[in-house]
Amino acid sequence: MLTFAAAVFFLIITPGPGVLSAAGVGAAFGMKSGLRYVLGLFVGNNLVILAVVTGIAAIVLANPTVRTVLFVLSTCYLLYLALRIAFAGSKLAFVPAKSEPGVINGILMQPINPKAYAVNTALFSGFALMPDALVAEVIWKLVFVNAIWVPIHIIWVWFGVRLKQLDLAAHRQRRINQAMALSMLLVVGLAVWAEF
Repeated sequence: MLTFAAAVFFLIITPGPGVLSAAGVGAAFGMKSGLRYVLGLFVGNNLVILAVVTGIAAIVLANPTVRTVLFVLSTCYLLYLALRIAFAGSKLAFVPAKSEPGVINGILMQPINPKAYAVNTALFSGFALMPDALVAEVIWKLVFVNAIWVPIHIIWVWFGVRLKQLDLAAHRQRRINQAMALSMLLVVGLAVWAEF
């Protein structure tokens, strides 16, 4: 169980489209708007979990051509985000928010978030905790994943709000960007390693 808990924590906390956009909404519009957006991300993530657990995602990905195309596109998207963050210079490189997003925007973000599928597939298809009680295992994992997911996303919103308030020096902002980019590259590396 400790291995599962560690996997949940590290897979969710690493920068991806969801957490970076949550931090961006927090930085641009404040905590209240960020929390509304996270509520949408939460609903959307649970829809992705439902697609993974019921096999809908597996049916779509069963076609080798579709799977390869989606894998390449998702990997390229994550690399793009990592490079965008790494080369943002001294400007904090959160995913920009031009208008105040709400719950619906958060819901719509998750089905197109490649990290959401990768993370939830790894968590719900791996780590056999109760091999003789599949339904109980899925319910337990769902509760456990969400118990970690929610505070992490709230922390990312707070992080965005707080960083904007700090008005950091350019060299410190660059270091934050580099750390976020390295985290994103770790996610990409894990995804490629898991695929082959």
